[in-house]
Amino acid sequence: MSAVTTTTTAVAAPDAAELPQVRRRRRLSPGRPLPAARLAGPLLVLALWAAASAAGTLDTGAIPAPWTVLRTGARLWTDGTLPTDVLTSLKRAGSGFAIGLAAGIVLALASGLSRTGEALIDGTVQLNRAIPTLGLIPLFILWLGIGETFKIAIIAIVVYIPIYLNTHAALSGIDSRFVELAEVQGLSRLSFVREVVIPGALPGFFVGLRLGVTGSWLGLVVLEQINATSGLGYLMFQAQNYGQSDVILVGLLIYGVFGLVSDSVVRLVERRVLAWRRTLSS
Repeated sequence: MSAVTTTTTAVAAPDAAELPQVRRRRRLSPGRPLPAARLAGPLLVLALWAAASAAGTLDTGAIPAPWTVLRTGARLWTDGTLPTDVLTSLKRAGSGFAIGLAAGIVLALASGLSRTGEALIDGTVQLNRAIPTLGLIPLFILWLGIGETFKIAIIAIVVYIPIYLNTHAALSGIDSRFVELAEVQGLSRLSFVREVVIPGALPGFFVGLRLGVTGSWLGLVVLEQINATSGLGYLMFQAQNYGQSDVILVGLLIYGVFGLVSDSVVRLVERRVLAWRRTLSS
């Protein structure tokens, strides 16, 4: 009878240095959006302004304290001056913006969806873009008079150019494979615009829309100082003549709030409409 000998071989554990090192993934994204993050910068500027005013390092004649500006704004609102000027400015900016928005969209679609339209429209718009819009004011006064019409027309030009440029660029950047697929599927012209053109153009359109909204307020500041009897720009121009820097700052702050609010509204609509996109901002 033969003896069976069982040999147990001990397997030594590998040294820690011999184990493959697992590389930790480096986080490159900016992280989750912070709540009310866009207000942090303005609030910081306001805090520094208040601190410098309290410390006496600012000339109150040139830059009044925030509480002085706040009291001036409350006084102008109570006596009825500020509500009238704000309403007038909103009407001017809204009318010019609506016209510029419609013109920018129509021209971008006509130029982006047709070679003939592009040949007729794009070069003209690029020429208009190269001409300073505010430099057109004397000519528009001769054409349209010095009333409200020329102000609205100038605002419309300021608005339509960025909307056209960004929407047209987005249309030109649509992948040609999508167009070929639409042709293979036999889509009608209307279905092609609805299912391919509009989704492809929306990101660029919203960029142009944000620039157009900001441009309408920038143009309004200058235009309301030309033969105007009301409006925030007129209020600031009169305050300049009397050396009322607190009134000027009230007008500037209202312009800034309008610009920030309108831009935030456009960004909110953009996030809702383009919720299907995966971007750094989302």
